[in-house]
Amino acid sequence: MSPSSSRPDPALLAATVGTGLMTGLYLAFDIGVMPALARRDDEAFVSAMRRFNDALDDSASFGALFLGVFVATGVAARRLRRAERSRAARRATAAAVLYGLSIAVTVGANLPLNRALRSAPVTASSAAAAAARTAYERPWRKANAVRTAACLGALALLGDTALRRAVSRA
Repeated sequence: MSPSSSRPDPALLAATVGTGLMTGLYLAFDIGVMPALARRDDEAFVSAMRRFNDALDDSASFGALFLGVFVATGVAARRLRRAERSRAARRATAAAVLYGLSIAVTVGANLPLNRALRSAPVTASSAAAAAARTAYERPWRKANAVRTAACLGALALLGDTALRRAVSRA
């Protein structure tokens, strides 16, 4: 089905919903998980973050969502371009760029920090846990805030695009 048909475009819908889910996940860490863990001792912090990271690393659903959102956003932008909806295509392309930024931050910052935390020898002493936490917590939170902002911007663009499409069909 083409984006100019009377039905919602499934790629645009998938991109919008998926971006919303990723935004929510990152935001939950920003406003809930990390502030709660900040109140814990170093060993509890390191242990909890290792468990969170392992759960996400082991989740095929998370991996499919994480990469699928990027693909769906690109497909939506291409379909809009082909349908000669240039303004909508530009918004979807900008959303893909912002979501791509969140992927780049994840790959370039969050994942290396997660790997370093996983390999830190924290069971040996409290000093080791404190050092691992110090090396991890602030840089990870800053990188996560960038991911959250990028996804939120992408969500706003995709939501605007979907809403304008819906209104123009009404």
